[in-house]
Amino acid sequence: MNRLAHETSPYLLQHADNPVDWWPWSAEAFDAARKAGKPVLLSVGYSSCHWCHVMAHESFEDQATADYLNEHFVSVKVDREERPDVDAVYMEAVQAATGQGGWPMTVFLTPDAEPFYFGTYFPPAPRHGTPSFRQVLEGVRQAWDDRRDEVGEVAGKIVRDLAQREIGYQTDRVPGEADLAQALLGLTREYDPQRGGFGGAPKFPPSMVLEFLLRHHARTGAEGALQMAQDTCERMARGGIYDQLGGGFARYSVDRDWVVPHFEKMLYDNALLCRVYAHLWRATGSDLARRVALETADFMVRELRTGEGGFSSALDADSDDGSGRHVEGAYYVWTPEQLRDALGDEDAEPAAQYFGVTEEGTFEHGQSVLQLPQTEGVFEAGKIESIKERLLGRRAQRPAPGRDDKVVAAWNGLAIAALAETGAYFGRPDLVEAAVCAADLLVRVHLDEHARLARTSKDGRVGPNAGVLEDYADVAEGFLALASVTGEGVWLDFAGLLLDHVLARFTDPDSGALYDTASDAERLIRRPQDPTDNATPSGWTAAAGALLSYAAHTGSEPHRVAAERALGVVKVLGPRVPRFIGWGLAAAEALLDGPREVAVVGPSLADERTSTLHRTALLGTAPGTVVAVGTPDSDEFPLLADRPLVGGEPAAYICRNFTCDVPTTDPERLGAALNTR
Repeated sequence: MNRLAHETSPYLLQHADNPVDWWPWSAEAFDAARKAGKPVLLSVGYSSCHWCHVMAHESFEDQATADYLNEHFVSVKVDREERPDVDAVYMEAVQAATGQGGWPMTVFLTPDAEPFYFGTYFPPAPRHGTPSFRQVLEGVRQAWDDRRDEVGEVAGKIVRDLAQREIGYQTDRVPGEADLAQALLGLTREYDPQRGGFGGAPKFPPSMVLEFLLRHHARTGAEGALQMAQDTCERMARGGIYDQLGGGFARYSVDRDWVVPHFEKMLYDNALLCRVYAHLWRATGSDLARRVALETADFMVRELRTGEGGFSSALDADSDDGSGRHVEGAYYVWTPEQLRDALGDEDAEPAAQYFGVTEEGTFEHGQSVLQLPQTEGVFEAGKIESIKERLLGRRAQRPAPGRDDKVVAAWNGLAIAALAETGAYFGRPDLVEAAVCAADLLVRVHLDEHARLARTSKDGRVGPNAGVLEDYADVAEGFLALASVTGEGVWLDFAGLLLDHVLARFTDPDSGALYDTASDAERLIRRPQDPTDNATPSGWTAAAGALLSYAAHTGSEPHRVAAERALGVVKVLGPRVPRFIGWGLAAAEALLDGPREVAVVGPSLADERTSTLHRTALLGTAPGTVVAVGTPDSDEFPLLADRPLVGGEPAAYICRNFTCDVPTTDPERLGAALNTR
């Protein structure tokens, strides 16, 4: 066992038995490198990363490779999900130097943590022009021994170049109608009309862009925006990227047609997509959107929920194929023979037709990923449900993929928002309760007495790493959604505490720009700062959205101003790279619409007339609408102050841009007011 044996990260624990003398990221590791006069190997990955497992097996479990590393390097292993700041800083250097990035990330550093050589996966033998890992190690060692001054100069130049990559924009200008229209035009140009989605292979679920498209349609009536969202959601839901038996989405599709996924299932993807499909149903009434939203929510609760009430980070792509080998996708793929074995000859044929299972296969070795291809024929619903149940039962007998059980604060915040809203829309109080339990875990375990947030926990034990901006922003977003759904003002209060930290510790007071790490966080070679959305909303854009919602709830001018200043970056990036700032565009839609503030008052939350008005308000499509519900004398929400019943009846008050409509007791009038432009 090496030093990783005492860590809480499942990814680091996977390497605790390596013969490599790993260190976790720590000042002690760099002190050791300094004393020994050795360079540092920094290896960054995550638990469900397929190629991280491959490189670990090929190189880090190899005794000869480990002996060479232990003699000539100080080796540091980092879980990118626990330390997104470390990952971001060095990934920026890798991408600047090589033009690409990915995981595993392999970076060689000086003992002062300055990078000088970069890569990702290195094979055990030279392959397709890529040197072997051993060749890389020998080359780096020779350069370090023979040309150390030159290495130091290169490292210093890289750090100086990174320091100059500051983001400049006009904070006094917020995105307007023309900017969002230009962003929509840019998306239209990159849209794949035959297959849905944007760009080519590999194709990722554009969750945040879909939120923008739905909000833009709601505000402007642009049918093209809705059509892109609808068609993309349908193609993904019918593709192999969606688990047709158990629900939930894989990380991405390796092809343009959404057929063959990279099979890992991440909490953040499923939380974001659950919310997108729920919002699509809210806008269109689509049966498919309803089904996928609920199946994805049920997947998260069934397969990712921890014993403490939080949600695990991911399920692996790989699992045992029954022969002792860990193979990507083994848990999910089928052959015609396996269908016959599970269903019998009579049902195997319609199952193969319905799910697109062929003799040639759509994956590897004659295996097929289940999908719902556009096929001729009519299938009896009862029979299909029976087939799905039997296949799911047979699949449950296979060795399951491993689960990364660490609870990441930001991703749980996204799950809380998705489950709260999905439960409210579809009359599923169990989903709302799951959201409440996860929120309670974050308060009990992740928040300290100063409302500072820890990034992770595992088995109810808090991790050692401080929360970053996305943690504060996404957890605040989850708490704000939970406050609107439950009518419990304590979640608004907790969101306010988190957002106060955003204002005090993550915001540049002069420019209004946001940083990914707090002003008092560990100092890296550069303070990371990235407003672009990647697999999740950037901390910057997530914070802008949460600040805007909180200001709408409370009337807080500092939070409103901070949101507007942060959204200045959307004015710059939205028209140029709309695919990579979808969450910022969605927040900008809310800003342009107000957002609207709805206060629902009634004699009690259990009153049927009150609950009808409340649900109607939640189902409003006006972008970014915030909802408060309670009794007239309640002090749970600022929006409820001075809101009496109307003629003794429950009533809804709608305000927007410092102007309030006449209160209504009629759910139909309320719905019309929140669903028209």
